[in-house]
Amino acid sequence: MAAHRHSSSPASPGSPGSPGRKPLAGAFAITLVVFVLQIVGAVWTGSLALLFDSVHVLTDAAGLAMALGAATLAIRPATPRRSWGFRRAEVIAALLQAAFLLAVGAYVLVEGVSRLITPEDVAAPELIVFGVIGLAGNLAALGLLSRHRAATFNLRAAFLEVLNDALGSLAVIVAAIVITLTGWMRADALVALLIGALIIPRTITLLRETIDVLLESTPAGIDLDDVRSHLSRLPHVRDVHDLHITQIATGLPVLTAHVVVDDACYRNGSAHTVLDQLQECVSEHFEVGIDHCTFQIEPLDHVPHETELTH
Repeated sequence: MAAHRHSSSPASPGSPGSPGRKPLAGAFAITLVVFVLQIVGAVWTGSLALLFDSVHVLTDAAGLAMALGAATLAIRPATPRRSWGFRRAEVIAALLQAAFLLAVGAYVLVEGVSRLITPEDVAAPELIVFGVIGLAGNLAALGLLSRHRAATFNLRAAFLEVLNDALGSLAVIVAAIVITLTGWMRADALVALLIGALIIPRTITLLRETIDVLLESTPAGIDLDDVRSHLSRLPHVRDVHDLHITQIATGLPVLTAHVVVDDACYRNGSAHTVLDQLQECVSEHFEVGIDHCTFQIEPLDHVPHETELTH
């Protein structure tokens, strides 16, 4: 006896009924304009910090484009071939964004060390102007994304990218002021290294979380042993095995399990009651509610048969 349960969930941030895609589109347009202006400024001033910030802005634009595309794909309906639709597109987009940021962060660390050893001249007054332009654009994009940043991996990745770039723009301004007042050209390389140091830890965290989803690891906040223990303590439940809890996308954990019950449950018709209790347990008892669950209810005398099949 097998059973499946799922409940309707609210519209995702990328759905037509949600404003998720509009902030992404607005942030993408702003970021693209900032990139064009900053790349001109980097060539003009010769600043490594501004050049890195420009490359970072480009990865932001690419990431926001991916995020926007993923949010659009995520609302497409499920099909017989893709039973979950494109819900996992937001995880893949976040993974690609994190990979881009990690590569850029590694490059700036290497180049920054090189410029600390051999500093190059930087046009500091112009650098201040372009840093302010970048910061203004970043703040505008952050304002659009801030309300929805916790909704999905996708939006969280987009928000982190723009936030890191805003910090980068602020650091560029500080470096330009230091160079203007003191003439210490190494400030530019030092700030570039600081930007890289800010980016890499957050990027690694996001990368690890998205890889966990793709590897179908147990979602954060769920203890598999705790779930098994609670299910096993329900009346008439004798054993819980082949328990798996994975995550399709943000806010979409999925549980499957084989549950062995007393043979009497089949004779007196109480197996359905046990099933209801199992579903209520995983949906309501745990902090992370699991609405998509599939249970295979088995009598005791089925266990030896299943063991033979698995060997």
